[in-house]
Amino acid sequence: MTITSAPASSAEHQGAAPVPPTPAPEPAPAAARAPWRSLRHRGMRWWSAANLVSNAGTWMQLTVQNLLVLQLTHSAAMTGLSLAIQVAPGLLLGLAGGAAVDRWPRKLTAGVGQALLGVVAFTTAVLVACGLLTIPVLLALALVSGLIATVDGPACALLGNDLVPREDVPSAIAVGSVVSSVGRLAGTALAGLLMSLLGPASAYAANGLSFLCVAAVIPFLRLNPAEPPPPAAVTEPARGGRALYEGLAFFCRRRRLLALAALTALGSVLGRNYGLTLAALVTGPLHAGPGGYGLVSSVLAIGGTAGAVLAGRLRRPSVRLVAVVTAAGGLLQAVAALSPTMLPLVLAVVPMAVLESAGDTAVTTLLQTDPPAHLRGRVLGTWRSLSTAWGLAGPPLLGLLIQTLGARGALVGGGLVTAGAVAAGALVPALRRSAPIPQLACASA
Repeated sequence: MTITSAPASSAEHQGAAPVPPTPAPEPAPAAARAPWRSLRHRGMRWWSAANLVSNAGTWMQLTVQNLLVLQLTHSAAMTGLSLAIQVAPGLLLGLAGGAAVDRWPRKLTAGVGQALLGVVAFTTAVLVACGLLTIPVLLALALVSGLIATVDGPACALLGNDLVPREDVPSAIAVGSVVSSVGRLAGTALAGLLMSLLGPASAYAANGLSFLCVAAVIPFLRLNPAEPPPPAAVTEPARGGRALYEGLAFFCRRRRLLALAALTALGSVLGRNYGLTLAALVTGPLHAGPGGYGLVSSVLAIGGTAGAVLAGRLRRPSVRLVAVVTAAGGLLQAVAALSPTMLPLVLAVVPMAVLESAGDTAVTTLLQTDPPAHLRGRVLGTWRSLSTAWGLAGPPLLGLLIQTLGARGALVGGGLVTAGAVAAGALVPALRRSAPIPQLACASA
């Protein structure tokens, strides 16, 4: 209940002590740290349900698209090109997309983005059903989807956080991670079923419906009360190049954001591409074949979900936590590389997946809560450009490392370098603080 100022009561005039207002009840400590606490909010429940449908549809389309490109071209390289074209706009236009999200109304931006992605999916479904889809057209549609996603991605990410209080944002992100994992499993499984029963066009049509499902939910979402407004100097949104510069400049001045970028890039390039490194280890030195890799992939998915649930208990994650998780993941990666059989590898993969997922949730929370509200879209746009860069550069570099050192050598080397770099980064500030300062000595003399 809102307490407003009122004239002094007669008791106060007579010298009696005023009755203090009854404080609002705080949630119990267990409830305040529950990983699912964000689902207390009705809007978050609707948003999570809609995103579960959307994630399943996205993975249905992605799975069918890869198979479709292989059928049309018989080229794995062309399949990789179609995926690269879809993510390339994030590298080149991430800053512009983030600036648009900061300037435009959040709900309207996300709703229009989802509707446009639905139109692209329906268009592709019609072309596939009529036998008119060619590789150039498919690549053009993939490029259009990537362009829309440069704005839609950060808009939807920030919209989900706008539905809950700040202290529940880690829970909201963790719920989103679980929803993404479940949607991926469901979408991949349903893709094969739909393709065999109704043909590839049905997967695109289902994905179009999933986008429209999210777009239909957005207008009914109730946002959490906004944070305190920014200073008057920044209430007017910047335009053009100034808008791009402000977001990039803030990112570059913010040490904790630069540290997050360094930690994430290090882990991503030197070992977290488990689809490549563990596949090479399982099918190579361990001689377990596709079945063994399928087991490891399932364990990774289960551990990732458990890590997201664990990270949902966080209230204020820190860069130090991300650093510890990154170093521990590197050490576990080195231990996993030395596994003589599949059983020790599976036992090591579980905590690796938990740490990876928990670290991702902590990084996402910091990115979406550390910047002031009027810059968050641009910060996410900057991050999108950076993460796309190391996401594209990581697999080729890691593949070269595997070819040079072997699967075990690449995993051990990458893990130890990652842990060593994190430890060195932690020691530098301590060494600076302990070093003598000659200027002070001279001044005292």
